[in-house]
Amino acid sequence: MADNKKMVEAITSMDENFAQWYTDVVKKAELASYSGVRGCMIVRPYGTALWENIRNDLDSRFKALGHENIMMPMFIPESLLQREKDHVEGFAPEVAWVTHGGEEKLQERLCVRPTSETVFCEHYADIIHSYRDLPKLYNQWCSVVRWEKTTRPFLRTMEFYWQEGHTMHETAEEALEETERMLNVYADFCEQSLAIPVVKGRKTDKEKFAGAEATYTIEAMMHDGKALQSGTSHYFGDGFARAFDIQFTDRANQQQYPHQTSWGMSTRIIGAIIMTHGDDNGLVLPPAVAPIQLVILPIAQHKPGVLDKAHELADRLSAVARVKVDDSDNSAGWKFAEYEMKGVPLRLEIGPRDIENNQCVLVRRDNREKTVVSLDELETKIPELLQAVHDGLYQKALARREGMTFTVTNMEDMVKTADEQPGLIKAMWCGDEACEMKLKEVAGVTSRCMPFEQEQIADTCVCCGKPAKTMVVWGKAY
Repeated sequence: MADNKKMVEAITSMDENFAQWYTDVVKKAELASYSGVRGCMIVRPYGTALWENIRNDLDSRFKALGHENIMMPMFIPESLLQREKDHVEGFAPEVAWVTHGGEEKLQERLCVRPTSETVFCEHYADIIHSYRDLPKLYNQWCSVVRWEKTTRPFLRTMEFYWQEGHTMHETAEEALEETERMLNVYADFCEQSLAIPVVKGRKTDKEKFAGAEATYTIEAMMHDGKALQSGTSHYFGDGFARAFDIQFTDRANQQQYPHQTSWGMSTRIIGAIIMTHGDDNGLVLPPAVAPIQLVILPIAQHKPGVLDKAHELADRLSAVARVKVDDSDNSAGWKFAEYEMKGVPLRLEIGPRDIENNQCVLVRRDNREKTVVSLDELETKIPELLQAVHDGLYQKALARREGMTFTVTNMEDMVKTADEQPGLIKAMWCGDEACEMKLKEVAGVTSRCMPFEQEQIADTCVCCGKPAKTMVVWGKAY
């Protein structure tokens, strides 16, 4: 091994200190580094490649449904932000302001976008005039800024990357359909591409997005039992349209206000991947978004023909996977540890004896299962194993969530379960915000969502004992 190379350092055990384990994985797997600006991260090439794969997957899903990408300004005049009262109040504590241009003080402060509903509405007022102009199905990929007090890479940073969809519709029914449709897109993406099972539901009024009539969410459970809001979709009704005087002539030649949605998923989802699938050796990446799906490691590469065969295989297999050959002078042990840390789904080992026997060894990252495979069968076997890795990750995460989801019917059991059992808690709720607040104060849990798939656990509210209206999933969350 070269003198300037180091063996992959050990990371903190997740059972010993989950927060430190997370930070170790982010840094040592080279996903991100801290920057000189508090709360802002440098997303390194490996983390950027992971985000690009996530972005490309989602983008293709959006475009298949007719959405178009657009790029909007990052600055919002204060007067524009003030047009929707509930919205600006909800974001006021997190807004970053530009007060000077060069050395001159601006006549009006500019907000660095925390989200873009207001600038979209300003634009929609200019371009929507008739029912023929609807629907408008727009999405943008960008970064936003929210002045967070406590930050952690990917999970909560002052600047983060995301997509934000913004759509306008003729009727409330069409907008509500879009809101739920996009939530289902997020859920399908998480389960089909990220191997993360999610709970779909509606947020309580207390937890909904500022300015929305309804917010829908997908909630995932991390390895430590905490919930992570992984994607949201919002129905605004015609509230923003009225505030920004967006009107159109309907099919009966009457003036109407359009109905609006917005929906978003951010780089926070990378944190979800880390904390759902990772282990004490580092990342475990779902194959669909892994920057490298297959790493080829030549064994005894100094011997004649080994490197040539490794590169020949890489050229062949690039048709079925994203492939990398590591022909560096690091030891085989270092390489094994390095690509385990980086979460590469499959490892292919090939040495002189393997070449003689026309075979190689394939090793799965998720369970370390080794398979000896004929070189003639690799184009078939590798896609099969990548699918097996995905399925294994999903089933493992689902089993963990089911094993860490509890049902309670009274306050005493709620407090005891929340204190002693990490995970999600199902309990009935009367719909009163006072009970929601009390559960947070006494049991330390927040409402994660009112699941679409309801269960009648009891007839009374877990908090006050009054008649219950809905079942809620509660939990501690990131």
